[in-house]
Amino acid sequence: MRNELKAKIADLADVLKDRNLKVATAESCTGGMIAAALTEFPGASDWFDRGFVTYNNTAKHEMLGVSQSILEKYGAVSNDCVAQMVLGALKNSNAQVAVAVSGIAGPGGEEPGKPVGTVFLGWGLKDEMPNIICFHFEGDRQQVREKCVEEAVNGLLDLLKG
Repeated sequence: MRNELKAKIADLADVLKDRNLKVATAESCTGGMIAAALTEFPGASDWFDRGFVTYNNTAKHEMLGVSQSILEKYGAVSNDCVAQMVLGALKNSNAQVAVAVSGIAGPGGEEPGKPVGTVFLGWGLKDEMPNIICFHFEGDRQQVREKCVEEAVNGLLDLLKG
């Protein structure tokens, strides 16, 4: 993990502890990398509640309550799906803040209008509507996934400091 990302996660940990908040993650294309990055720090149990790795649509529906109609109409790589992932992570955890990600890390899997590197990230606070951003990352599978982790942390900091 790069030192810049470590510093941001340390900053995030301080903000969460200062505000007595816990965070949850809901991940698809990153397969738990965000949760792993956050929990690399000793004492993370003070501010990290849990992570959901929902790599397929059945898991998104069963674990996070993403509606079948959203998955059928828009797909897993969509604003609507990631918004429901954020809300589901908050509903099914003791966290007050959550981050969710679903995307196409590659090398295959692209769909019409959704090339490799298309990623939706979302952040939200309990009882508020989540904020979702669509990114188009360049690079190979690992690079796309690493960029997801970085942007997930950046978005959490923006949400809590903004």
